[in-house]
Amino acid sequence: MWRGTAVRPDIMALFPAFADVSEAPDSGSARKELDWLSNPSFSAGTVTSLSQQTEGATALVPEASPVTRSPPKSEPSDDSDTKKNLKQTSRKKKKEKKKKRKHQHQKKTKKKHGQTSSSGSEPDTDSEKDQSSRSRDSKKESEKANQENAATAAADIGRCFVWLEDIQTLTGETFRTDKKPDPANWEYKSLYRGDIARYKRKGDSCLGINPKKQCISWVGASAEKKRSHKPVERYFTKKNVGLMKVEGAAVNRKTEPPSSEPIAFIPVTGSGDVVPPVTTWLNPLGIYDQSTTQWLQGQGPSEQESKQPDSQPDRENALLKAKVEEFNRRVRETPRDVQLWMAFVAFQDEVMRSPGLYAIAEGEQEKRKKSLKLVLEKKLAILERAIESNQSSVDLKLAKLKLCSEFWEPSTLVKEWQKLIFLHPNNTALWQKYLLFCQSQFSTFSVSKIHSLYGKCLSTLSAVKDGSILSHPELPGTEEAMFALFLQQCHFLRQAGHSEKAISLFQAMIDFTFFKPDSVKDLPTKGQVEFFEPFWDSGEPRAGEKGARGWRAWMHQQERGGWVVISPAHLSSDQPDGNMSVAAVLDSTSLNCPEDDDQEIRDKTLPRWQVWLAAEQSRDQRHWRPWRPDKSKKQTEEDCEDPERQVLFDDIGQSLIRLSSPELQFQLIAAFLQFLGVPSEFGPPASCLYLAMDENSIFDHGLCDEKPLTCLNLSYSGVSCVGRTDKLGCRRWTRGHNREGEEFIRNIFHLVMPSFSGKEKSQLCFSWLQYEMAKVIWCLHTKNKKRLKSQGKNCKKLAKNLLKEPENRNNFCLWKQYAHLEWLLGNTEDARKVFDTALSMAGNKDHELCELSLLYAELEVELCPDLRRATAARAVHVLTRLTENGPCGPYTEPVLAIHILKARKAYEHALQDCWGESHISDPAALSRLISLAKCFMLFQYLTVGIEAAVRVYEQVSVKLKGPVSPAGPGLEEGASPQSLGGALEAVTLMHTSLLRFHTRVSVCPLAPLREALSQALKLYPDNHVLWRSYVQVQSKSHDASKTRRFFDAITRATKSLEPWLFAIEAEKMRKRLVETVQRVDGREVHATIPETGLTHRIKALFENAIRSDSGSQCPLLWRMYLNFLVSLGNKERSKGVFYKALQNCPWAKVLYMDAVEYFPDEMQEVLDLMTEKELRVRLPLEELELLLED
Repeated sequence: MWRGTAVRPDIMALFPAFADVSEAPDSGSARKELDWLSNPSFSAGTVTSLSQQTEGATALVPEASPVTRSPPKSEPSDDSDTKKNLKQTSRKKKKEKKKKRKHQHQKKTKKKHGQTSSSGSEPDTDSEKDQSSRSRDSKKESEKANQENAATAAADIGRCFVWLEDIQTLTGETFRTDKKPDPANWEYKSLYRGDIARYKRKGDSCLGINPKKQCISWVGASAEKKRSHKPVERYFTKKNVGLMKVEGAAVNRKTEPPSSEPIAFIPVTGSGDVVPPVTTWLNPLGIYDQSTTQWLQGQGPSEQESKQPDSQPDRENALLKAKVEEFNRRVRETPRDVQLWMAFVAFQDEVMRSPGLYAIAEGEQEKRKKSLKLVLEKKLAILERAIESNQSSVDLKLAKLKLCSEFWEPSTLVKEWQKLIFLHPNNTALWQKYLLFCQSQFSTFSVSKIHSLYGKCLSTLSAVKDGSILSHPELPGTEEAMFALFLQQCHFLRQAGHSEKAISLFQAMIDFTFFKPDSVKDLPTKGQVEFFEPFWDSGEPRAGEKGARGWRAWMHQQERGGWVVISPAHLSSDQPDGNMSVAAVLDSTSLNCPEDDDQEIRDKTLPRWQVWLAAEQSRDQRHWRPWRPDKSKKQTEEDCEDPERQVLFDDIGQSLIRLSSPELQFQLIAAFLQFLGVPSEFGPPASCLYLAMDENSIFDHGLCDEKPLTCLNLSYSGVSCVGRTDKLGCRRWTRGHNREGEEFIRNIFHLVMPSFSGKEKSQLCFSWLQYEMAKVIWCLHTKNKKRLKSQGKNCKKLAKNLLKEPENRNNFCLWKQYAHLEWLLGNTEDARKVFDTALSMAGNKDHELCELSLLYAELEVELCPDLRRATAARAVHVLTRLTENGPCGPYTEPVLAIHILKARKAYEHALQDCWGESHISDPAALSRLISLAKCFMLFQYLTVGIEAAVRVYEQVSVKLKGPVSPAGPGLEEGASPQSLGGALEAVTLMHTSLLRFHTRVSVCPLAPLREALSQALKLYPDNHVLWRSYVQVQSKSHDASKTRRFFDAITRATKSLEPWLFAIEAEKMRKRLVETVQRVDGREVHATIPETGLTHRIKALFENAIRSDSGSQCPLLWRMYLNFLVSLGNKERSKGVFYKALQNCPWAKVLYMDAVEYFPDEMQEVLDLMTEKELRVRLPLEELELLLED
């Protein structure tokens, strides 16, 4: 803003040249003065008058008086002499100013341009120079003016105009006033940006103020343009994801064998075959290629060259088009090739990932690339065309149904499935997929509907097997598939809470299989079931109940006219003496309290959801057996408080099947015992294994950490036993059932043992004794000395009574378990006596004797890890005596070196004999090979070292890997393998156990153990023992990258679910370790280190696992996912995962109970949902309210 005082109220023009222009009142426009054609500043006379006025004013201004500027007058001065003098003076001054400007400009250009800031305003360079030159000239002229024309200047000052820059004496007190109104200031909110001075500041303070207390914010337009900072695009953005999907250009490289002779320089490949360039008048140097030469001649490329694609996308499109044409040609030529059609369908994903092969217009390719519906429609069209050529192909129809599930309604899908089942009622694989589809459809799911569907499936397949359906013959493997479907139905009922129906199915199958009357054996299955119904409804004791004698005995008595009351003496005389003695021993065996309804609700002050969960779990544990009226108490069916506990014949009649194979009959008993919680070598079939997994016992190490060589592997496989709905995360220990449950299991053993002999009966005795030993291990874990004493006493009595039976006196499996039991109880000397007694009775050196000696030696080694102690000498003594012909006596002194050498040679010759071609197919010889290899590996480890044991393993694995397929079925440790794959797996387990023991007792690197576990898991990706060892070893490493790469490779190479589960468990262990470091005195987590990304990694693993076919319908995986999200505190997302889990596993009761625990506010909604889907709710909320009131 300019300061000043006005002399006249008239408005002064912007330039002094406009002083003679006055505003005419009758002017047509306010902007007429801006017409440059009539502008007076371009006239020559104005310049002369302007110079005269400036010169006079400069000379005559007094020092003390303020200078004022008068507005311009309309008439010019008449003094011509003054004009001439001023004109000459102004010309001289202009010439001098030009010279000075030029000189100063040359000096200034030599200065650096880096000084970008200066205080004050920013005038132009010319104006600065003009100001300095004016000031110098004005000093000289003012001295002359003061002497000559003082009086004249004083008279003319009122009518002269003065540039303020020309006055240097009073510049600090001069003023300039401009009162011309600007209409733009009224029209706009601010000044015109061109009228605002721009400043370049040096520093952030202003002169004259205190920078500590005051500051000025300088706001102005920056001289430099603001650079646009684009955010860095991450790899997961749409643009970069598209770039990652584009395949790179293939690089062809000719590989030549390396030369052994050293070379002085790197040769240029193909330099000797270079053809000299052809020179022409267009190409005198021969440096142009053919296309350039053609362009110079005015010619275009040939037709073939023009058709060749130049860019990489064009080449990719050409390759894809060629593949599409090849597929079309092949399916036209061989329309019956189903695999070719399936490959063509899978090829559509690759086609649609390409950048617009079938694009019509610009922008269309991106739409088609991202259109999932288009891909589905193309696949569907191909499948329909394939089905027209292959009407009987089930695989094509299944692929179509799987494809249509993306956009068809569930009701439409069910109808299509029913049509397909009607056309192929003898296809067991189709039935299995149909049942799984109906079981996982939440909108149409109910327990009764799926249960009846299982019955219809088994009855239809039984009719096909009997030949009742003439149009469809029996396919190979039908009986095994029917048994797998039966087990799948039992596990479905157990998981839905209807354990009574599942137990009744097993009871009926035992009577229907082992106690079938001879008069009905020749009838078809439907006729046999009709005869079985009267026995079921008769009220007679069934399998597992006290006094059960079977269907055959009841039928025989009915033919005679009815039952005769049998006294206990007759009952005891009919049973084998050994069995009754065992029963007498175990009558008092019970680790849990007896059934007591008054103890269901022990603390009424707890929240209602906790009371309901505790009572529901308690009833699940006590009421898993079907309710039967007790005739001794004169009970009837009306006395049952819960009608759901009664199982009618209509609930089980359709699911009864015939098992003619002895192997399947024994598997039925083994599956029933495993269902009850008894450890057995039989696990659920592969088709229903992941459906039955609902607990995290596969991660439990048990005693493997303390005793890696002799840990008791109970092979839980993640499947909970009946009556167990424990919270996720609780370690599973075999604690046994209540008194009635333990009696039920003993009755099963008594009933079925006479039906078997030989190896099968020995395995049943082994399972029974192992079940009792598992309860001893639980007592050891809980450190309950009172229960340990009673349970150990009962277990030893059972072992002794089993060994007293004539067929079990030479059963080394039972001797081994009895000696191991004594060792676990701390009776080391008694255990050694049992071992020595068993070894002294040995005759032939079979595999059971080898296993007995191996366990003896392993227990001695683990007793004292120092290999130089006497325990190692005892182990060497046992393994050396095994190779000798005579009986093995007790240990007296260390073995001599000569005996060690003889034993080593004997082991080598025995292995060579087992590797013969004539013995490789014999299961007994294969089992002996496994046992010998294990003993020889331990012998070499004790006498030479771990390297020698590893060499033995390498020799055996090389011999067995030839005919072994890597995708063989996995067996747990201790199993009796029936294939070369199982043999190699058993030897591999021994190898890894030795390495684990060696790393525990000595200082050595973990690299050999990690490498051995990695190689073993590549062959057996579903072995839980190997995975547990691998995760435990890798958890000690600070670098998880190698472990993650290994898990990623295994999950890509196999369809098993175990790699996903253990990958999640490994990341959770690492997360717990990080949180342990972050916690202070066990309190909340303090973020002392930044987020490691483990949470997001675990979520990604869960999401990838549930996308697989096996993972989406595994209740254990969903329970783990839900538990993990709840642990993070994300309730809303946890609820979303819960309902998503119900969409895939609506039958799993444990998911609903977890939801009640995690979301107590939603308890009523969850229970209503269970009731709607007909899941078993043993304690309704109405009954809970009554119990709480009482």
